[in-house]
Amino acid sequence: MKKLLVLSFALLVCTFAQAQEKKAPSPASMLKQTVGLTEVTVEYSRPGVKGRTIFAADGLVPFGKEWRTGANSATKITFSDDVTIQGKALKAGTYAITSVPEMDKWTIHFHNFGESGWGSYRGQAPALAVETTPAKMSETVESFMIAVDGLTDTSAEIGLLWENTYVPLTLGVK
Repeated sequence: MKKLLVLSFALLVCTFAQAQEKKAPSPASMLKQTVGLTEVTVEYSRPGVKGRTIFAADGLVPFGKEWRTGANSATKITFSDDVTIQGKALKAGTYAITSVPEMDKWTIHFHNFGESGWGSYRGQAPALAVETTPAKMSETVESFMIAVDGLTDTSAEIGLLWENTYVPLTLGVK
């Protein structure tokens, strides 16, 4: 009986160790960027195209449906100071980002962050909703990416890039 327990325990440990070594299909990523004096931190997961159609009426992320803007957990963005997004005020704090993609416009929602499960934000009123116009890119971006670029002392551009789509958001800081 003792041998059976030891063997069972060893098998459980080996199984757990193998599970820990699996590669994540949508790896976690963190971006930290200072814009002016404001710290911006983004935590999200990066799904891959993997030969799929991403943004389309019948795509992995269908037009008109709310999307978690990444994979796995809710995408989380933190601003150390009050900011503007697309010219609209947003208080310092941590937010979950969801998106509603359309062919010619996207609506981006910033929800007060409460938990990592993105389902709790679906259909809920956001702290801020802004619209932006997506652009088609000539190159394909295999893994979803969030970038902060075009830095000045008072602004930057937050970009959502995946497949052949670029979605810009103007960030303003003081």
